[in-house]
Amino acid sequence: MNQTRRTRTALRCTLLVVSLGAVAIACGFSDPNPLTGKPFDAAKQITFNTPVDSRKVNPDKPLVVTVKGEEGRITDVTVIDDSGHHLAGELSADGSRWRSTGALSAGAKYTARVATEDAEGAPGSRTLAFETSPAKRKLTASFGPEAGTYGVGQPIIAELSLPVKDKAARAVIERALKVDSKPAVDGAWHWVDDERLHFRPKEYWPSGASVTVASNLQGVKVANSLYGGASKPLKISIGDRIEAITDASSHYMTVKRNGEVINTIPVTTGKPGFSTRNGVKVVLGKEYFVRMRGTSVGIYGSEGYDLPVYYATRVTWSGEYVHAAPWSIGSHGYANVSHGCTGMSTGNAAWFYETVREGDIVQVINSYGDEMDPFGNGYGDWNLSWADWRQGSALVAGTRDGSNPIDAARLRPQV
Repeated sequence: MNQTRRTRTALRCTLLVVSLGAVAIACGFSDPNPLTGKPFDAAKQITFNTPVDSRKVNPDKPLVVTVKGEEGRITDVTVIDDSGHHLAGELSADGSRWRSTGALSAGAKYTARVATEDAEGAPGSRTLAFETSPAKRKLTASFGPEAGTYGVGQPIIAELSLPVKDKAARAVIERALKVDSKPAVDGAWHWVDDERLHFRPKEYWPSGASVTVASNLQGVKVANSLYGGASKPLKISIGDRIEAITDASSHYMTVKRNGEVINTIPVTTGKPGFSTRNGVKVVLGKEYFVRMRGTSVGIYGSEGYDLPVYYATRVTWSGEYVHAAPWSIGSHGYANVSHGCTGMSTGNAAWFYETVREGDIVQVINSYGDEMDPFGNGYGDWNLSWADWRQGSALVAGTRDGSNPIDAARLRPQV
């Protein structure tokens, strides 16, 4: 600050005559301190890199504020959009330039407030309102399953409108996809392929939980010329913890509700050459009647079949069910004679059909079959350890990109 201006005061004193002859001196300052005055308009002191006309700002370019010549410096810049989000930026050491470091949102309204001071230290200010251009390419997310009540094993599905391969872009997406559970859970997203993510907790969902899924992608820069669009939120509820554990070696299924056994059912599973898959599966849906044909899954000749099946609970896309199998009643509890499904009496199948819902757990142990695929043939998400699950997140170091899309041609029943 200019020392002469700072100390430029004219001291004026007035003698006051007080009774009894006392004399007092009253002193005052003729000029106010310039730092206490109203900030001047800094329009001639700074410049913005925004269009001078009514054109909208390109969100792919940073916002830059610059001091003209050597007239003072910038002391502070605050940029906020109409949603209350602050735009990050950096101010040069000499105060001559401020540049945004965060990405501008597309189709948003912003207010930039700049504080300055001139060569003598007097404060200035300037406010700029501007809008960014809407996105030409938008990325949205569709959430599944549909609103409703599900079992404790139900994963949350996010289907993207465009494929995303870049890890940095995937990280932006994950940060914007919010899953709120009451009670709270420790969970993570896992990239199944370039367009699909699954979310699951570390352990099964708590019974009675309320889960809300939402996207904060709207207007957010995902990659060059790609911004997030609006996505419809999802809310689901979690029911009782229903677990059906089938022991292929003992030929019995044990059904539990919230940890307590509620039924033990004699069953038959896949015979040699058609052994039922081991592992944790999730109920995908229920069909009162299904016409099951061996030819639909490539089974011909002496092993072929064409059967009307009732009370069918689907656990894989390729056609593995828990269903009524009255034709093999003599083998239930004693031998494995099916082509991969879990068969039981009509009465037990009806009870099971009425007891379970989508998202409930159906686990097979001690079978000679392959392990359940984590993705691509139903919801085998729970067959990955928590450490392996987290490796499918773009927010975790060392992530691997899995790609195992569902093959619609495989959606065929088997018995």
